[in-house]
Amino acid sequence: MPEPELLPWQWPEETWRAKVERVRAGRNLKPSAWKDGARCAVALSFDVDHETNELRDGGNSVGRLSWGQYGNRVGMPRILDLMKKEDIKASFFVPAVTALLYPDEQRRVIAEGHEVGLHGWIHEVNTAVPPDAERELHLRSADTLEKVTGVRPVGMRTPSWDFSEVTLAVERELGLLYDSSLFADDDPYELVEKGEPTGIVELPVEWIRDDAVYFNMNRFQALRPYTAPEAVFDIFRREFDRAYEEGGLFLLTMHPHVITYRSRIWILEKLIAHIKEMPGVWFARHDEIAAFVKAEAGI
Repeated sequence: MPEPELLPWQWPEETWRAKVERVRAGRNLKPSAWKDGARCAVALSFDVDHETNELRDGGNSVGRLSWGQYGNRVGMPRILDLMKKEDIKASFFVPAVTALLYPDEQRRVIAEGHEVGLHGWIHEVNTAVPPDAERELHLRSADTLEKVTGVRPVGMRTPSWDFSEVTLAVERELGLLYDSSLFADDDPYELVEKGEPTGIVELPVEWIRDDAVYFNMNRFQALRPYTAPEAVFDIFRREFDRAYEEGGLFLLTMHPHVITYRSRIWILEKLIAHIKEMPGVWFARHDEIAAFVKAEAGI
């Protein structure tokens, strides 16, 4: 009979240490000053999931698919019009299936000076996909986004920020500039794989700075995580204010099917107005920030 698998409390040190050290935060890449002497960098990002949340789960709910379509019909036009009005460039992380469903949407994103980054094939959960399949999906997604937009993606945000044991190796194979899926700091840092610096910049995320956790619900489960828009604005503003005070990075994650409703879009509008009141703020795409900190660190 095969030996029973050890429980975590039975693991020898080499087992738990190897798990911890597989992917780690390396050197801090926060610069002494941002581009053109700016005090703070602001990175606005949008995860353009649309229908892929329902498709990923193998669902057949026309209602949930229509919620995804709202992101295309209403959400993205509102976001892109606001970015144009405020003269801000942002990063859009796009599942390849979304790009295939709405190629003109992604072409508009690129045409208006924004960035399109990798966000999986169909918003799959990386840790639930076999390693070889995960690699193939990421490579196929990169080829698809390049074919649709004419621009090869240089950054990845894993779907649901789910990072498997092989994700970093695939990112290295793709030659990516940065990742934006992990949580080990407030400011940019270099990713280290099994003790080896990779040269890949991590632009860290956090659920606190994500719109979905405050507004999403599932009517078939006992989950009603709803927060008043005024409270969400206050949280985002406080996150920016402390980043500004520390001279760091403020990175915000939003979703076209979440933030753009009439009672919510003002959160982003008012937040941008607040940020613009502060001197020395650099609004930039994720790829621009990653390239800047990497050059400053001499990586």
